[in-house]
Amino acid sequence: MTRGLFDLRGKVVLATGSNSGIGLGFLQGCAKHGASVVVWGRRRDKNAEAVKTLQSLGAPCVHTESVDVSDEAAVEAAFASTLKAMGRLDCVFANAGFSQRAPSFSELTSQMYHELLGVALHGGFYTLRAAARYMRERALTGDPGGSLVACGSLSLFHGLQGMEHYAAAKGALAAMIKGLAVEMGPYGVRANMLVPGFILTGFAADKPETQAVIKRFSAITPLGRPGYISDMEGPAAYLASAASQFQTGTLLIVDGGRSVKAL
Repeated sequence: MTRGLFDLRGKVVLATGSNSGIGLGFLQGCAKHGASVVVWGRRRDKNAEAVKTLQSLGAPCVHTESVDVSDEAAVEAAFASTLKAMGRLDCVFANAGFSQRAPSFSELTSQMYHELLGVALHGGFYTLRAAARYMRERALTGDPGGSLVACGSLSLFHGLQGMEHYAAAKGALAAMIKGLAVEMGPYGVRANMLVPGFILTGFAADKPETQAVIKRFSAITPLGRPGYISDMEGPAAYLASAASQFQTGTLLIVDGGRSVKAL
C-alpha cells in the first residue's frame, strides 16, 4: 500500500504539556494520521481525559507520564520510561509552559521570572536535550531521522509589557532550535519551532470577558477569528511526518495572518 505524505503509522510522537491546549492539539493531528502518541502532563486526571480523546481519534497506542518538566531528574526518568513503554520516539514537541503577565517590567518579581523560565525554557531544554541524545544515538546505530519541535509565540516579534520573561523564554528556545538544526542535521533530525498566534484555550466561551477577547483578536487577525486547538493539527502532522523532511531551523508561524498585519 502506498503511504501518504502525512502518514504517521508506526511513528511515535511525544508532546509535553499535552493534556490540553496546544499540546493536545498537536497530538490530535498526529493521532488522526496514525501515530502512537505520548502525553506528558502534571495532572493524572487530565492525562486520563486526553487518553480517551486521542484513542477516539485513532491513535494505536497512547502512553502518559505525570511529569513536571522543570525538574531535570523527572524529565530524564519520564523519557526513559516512555522509551521503555513505546520502543521509540520519532517526534518530540517541547510545549509545556504558561503565560503570565506582571503590571510592568519593574514589577516583574524574581519569583515570577524563575517560575516561568523553569517550565518554559529550562523544561524545554531538558526535554529537547533528552530527545536529541536519543535520536543521535539511534542514528549512529543505523536508524537516522526524527523531528524536534519547540512551541514559540508571537512575543518573539511583538513587545509585550510585563511579559518580558515569557518573551525571553521563547526567544531563547528559538535560538536553541536553530543550533539543533545545525547540530542534528547530519543525523537526519530536523528542528523547527511552531509559532501559534492567539489560540482559544482554557477560556469559558460563554463569558462576556471571553467574548470581548475573541472580538479584539478577531479584529486584528486577517482571517477574522481566533485560533482553536484544532488549528494545530495540520501543522503538527506536517512537522512530525515526511512532509517536512527538508524543513529545519525555521519558525512555522500559524497565526491567521496576525503577524503581518499593520495596526
